[in-house]
Amino acid sequence: MSLPSLISQPHTENLPSLVVSAGTAAGFAWDEFFNASIRNPHTRAAYRRAVKRFLRWADPQDVPLARITPGMVGTYFNQLPGSPAKRKLHLAALRAFFDALVIRHVVALNPAASVRGERYQVVEGKTPEITVEQARTLMKSINTATAVGLRDLAIIAVLIYTAARAGAVARLCRKHFAYDGSQWTLRFEEKGGKSREIPVRHDLQKLLLDYLKAADPEGKAPGDTPIFRSAFRNTGRFTVNAITGLDICRLVKRRLKDAGLPSRLSPHSFRVATVTDLLTQGVPLENVQYLAGHADPRTTRLYDRRQKSVTRNTVEKISI
Repeated sequence: MSLPSLISQPHTENLPSLVVSAGTAAGFAWDEFFNASIRNPHTRAAYRRAVKRFLRWADPQDVPLARITPGMVGTYFNQLPGSPAKRKLHLAALRAFFDALVIRHVVALNPAASVRGERYQVVEGKTPEITVEQARTLMKSINTATAVGLRDLAIIAVLIYTAARAGAVARLCRKHFAYDGSQWTLRFEEKGGKSREIPVRHDLQKLLLDYLKAADPEGKAPGDTPIFRSAFRNTGRFTVNAITGLDICRLVKRRLKDAGLPSRLSPHSFRVATVTDLLTQGVPLENVQYLAGHADPRTTRLYDRRQKSVTRNTVEKISI
């Protein structure tokens, strides 16, 4: 198939009329941008919604794609409803999309590049923190007489004692829980393609080993078997499928309700509590930063071998 025919057959979807009328190069740029350049599915979906919304707004203006001006983009953002964070995301999406059009010579200049967004700075996260006492109450409330109870307690303990995100916990496989000759570790596959290995403190180690023994009494599960598997409704038996990040959110909400704790708390609340607890105890910021998998405040820390200073001693200091 020739290059012109490939360009004329972008990824099958309903393209905005402004993109269609701009020609085959615009269709190719659209397909390349949304289906090849952006790897994170959540970012892809958010950017697609933002760009489509702007193009729907611009369509009645009777101006071709190549003649959209910075003034038009600014006018659009002046009337765009929503929070500053939402408008910031929409502007980022338009800037990136028009950059793709510039590269493919669909437009000469990026009309969104010179549009200034409103100043927006987050000084404190919105995620509510679970207190030490609440976390202890939650863990004590879980009945570990069943395999599902052992699973749920182990999941919550991993969230607390590793500061991992729910999605990363859901992706854990048996091979990610390993003994290196001196200690057990968990290797997390985080968003953005990052991989982190975190030492497992002694009480978490016991919870995980007890759960795995209950879930796989013979210990014959291969390495790619999910550590945390979904259960057949109320039977107490596990499926072969991995639990999802959404499943973890649901089970945490269910366990919070059973323990009489606030429903506004979430799996991310454990992450906030752990970071706060360690910083309060004077654990060095760079150690906590690595434990949480944050790139800031120093990107160069990604290359700093002192990141290895996150030892079992650090996670053992979490006082929950």
